[in-house]
Amino acid sequence: MGEEPIESWNFRPAPKISGDVPGARSSEMLAEQRRLESTALAYPREVPVAFAEGRGATIRDVDGNTFVDLFSGAGALNLGHGHPVVTRAAALQLARLVHALDFPTEPRLSLMKRLKPLLPGSLAQRGRFHFGGPTGSDAIEASLKLVREHTGRNTVVAFAGSYHGVTDGARSITGAAGGTRGCLGSVHFSPYAYCYRCPLKLKPQDCGLACAELLDDSLNSPASGLGKPAGIVLEPLQGEGGTIVPPSGWLARVREITQRHQVPLIADEVQTGFGRTGEMFACEHDGVTPDVLVVSKALGGIGLPLSAIAFDRDLDGWQSGSHIGTFRGHQVAMAAGTAAISEIVDHDLPARASRLGDIALSQLRSGTDSSPVVGDVRGLGLMIGVEIVRDTRSKEPWPDLARQLRRACLSNGLLVEVGGHYDNVVRLLPPLVITRDLLERGIEILLDTLLSVQPRASHQRKPA
Repeated sequence: MGEEPIESWNFRPAPKISGDVPGARSSEMLAEQRRLESTALAYPREVPVAFAEGRGATIRDVDGNTFVDLFSGAGALNLGHGHPVVTRAAALQLARLVHALDFPTEPRLSLMKRLKPLLPGSLAQRGRFHFGGPTGSDAIEASLKLVREHTGRNTVVAFAGSYHGVTDGARSITGAAGGTRGCLGSVHFSPYAYCYRCPLKLKPQDCGLACAELLDDSLNSPASGLGKPAGIVLEPLQGEGGTIVPPSGWLARVREITQRHQVPLIADEVQTGFGRTGEMFACEHDGVTPDVLVVSKALGGIGLPLSAIAFDRDLDGWQSGSHIGTFRGHQVAMAAGTAAISEIVDHDLPARASRLGDIALSQLRSGTDSSPVVGDVRGLGLMIGVEIVRDTRSKEPWPDLARQLRRACLSNGLLVEVGGHYDNVVRLLPPLVITRDLLERGIEILLDTLLSVQPRASHQRKPA
């Protein structure tokens, strides 16, 4: 893969912890950061460590501790840290041209030409691109503006538990707590297919995709207060919401509903895109082609900032300059993205993610089968969630234990994330290039750490 065997990309040995985490230098840097940066800091509060360098699926801190990275920069590092082929492409472009607004350049055209035939369904022929700012939130804003201007309508339908970013429009359609403080305007939230906690108290084997039918009912009923929306936006698989995988056919049914009502469908693939779930894009699992596809994170190849939307040309009614930005032409990120896409395709990393994901899910389910605090293990490809509960019968969320588990994993040399509707889901997003041995070792650490924290956690149980 590339010019080096995949095993050589990681620091060895990994993990390797030679003292407390955080160590002395990390503690100094964390304190300095708190003095200099705003209180909006998030990750260092829960994962207190200062990193120095990364390689493959491993990352090293400033005190010399080496961790197995099953978080991948929140999904931005599908090819891991410092992929040699992609890093070289970025370095070559860095020496040539970095900034070019939206003028045509070789990196810009090459990225679009490389990506377009890989888009789902008819977008491979009919798709056009628009580059947003550096983040997924910027691309979400562009997608909302596109469908609102095309339809002349304002209302947007989103889904409970969704996460689409932190800018005002993106927050308006985010179904997580505190997400609706943005200023988009009228937003209607529909229930997502969260089968473990079905909002309709049904079972997936005989529910008839009832939560999708609720969307249809809302669009049909003149009394719903919804009217005809400008667009419907969803994640084909909810990421920050807790790695929630809808049942087969759900997304296809939503697509049928949007087409029948002639409402554009926006698929937010910021985290699921570029092979993460076992297909190039997650919507392909259900054979769905959205009207607008939102991409970012792994688009930048090695974590460089870049976002874009791909959309059906019939929606392209923007006037010149109607959606612009200084940093929507990051040439280095575009060069890295083109190289990364070639690596993903040439080495069939989506299929590799599917194989490794099956191995990881099997190992996790076997290792937690009798656990009193693991309510659900779910995932698609290398996007996996482990839901932590107080007991498996009541399914009461246990966010404190999930956070405790994440912190204990860090001390044992493993980097994982926590998310979910209730902040009680341990989330795994390993690089698609992780070796099987390193993946299995990371899961062993997670399982062993879970066993070690359960006895201490048991004293914190609420009385019945």
